[in-house]
Amino acid sequence: MPDMLVKLYNLPAMEPHALKMKEEGVVIRMAAAYDKYFVLEWVTGHFSKAWASECDRAFSNQPVSCFIAIKDGRMMGFACYDCTRLDVFGPTGVDESLRGRGVGKALCMAAMHAMAAKGYAYAIIGWVGPADFYSKLVGATLIEDSTPGMYKDMLKA
Repeated sequence: MPDMLVKLYNLPAMEPHALKMKEEGVVIRMAAAYDKYFVLEWVTGHFSKAWASECDRAFSNQPVSCFIAIKDGRMMGFACYDCTRLDVFGPTGVDESLRGRGVGKALCMAAMHAMAAKGYAYAIIGWVGPADFYSKLVGATLIEDSTPGMYKDMLKA
């Protein structure tokens, strides 16, 4: 799967996404140290150990570079950056039963705006699955010849 590039200096506003989540009772926030093992367990259970390993790295960053979506005290999704490499967005994921409700958009926007606030001009979205999603949401464009890119020497289970 290819990588994508995002112009962080040209991001859409975060407010519409935050407002939609607030209306639905969903909290989007930066993960805290006390969330770490709950988040890693959730990511492993819903996605993979590899994604949990990358997510674990987010808890070593200052500030923590993982955003989580919570409703009624339960995890709905997550989005990380600066894990696999600096200036790389991902991994990110939303509970399959909750997709299509804007949670992934809000998480992505929160992380992208945090990356912009950190001073990055561009973000790389690594090993993209839903390219149309990112193209429409943040204007991401495909990076030529980027498959498998930074993931070329991954360990296999």
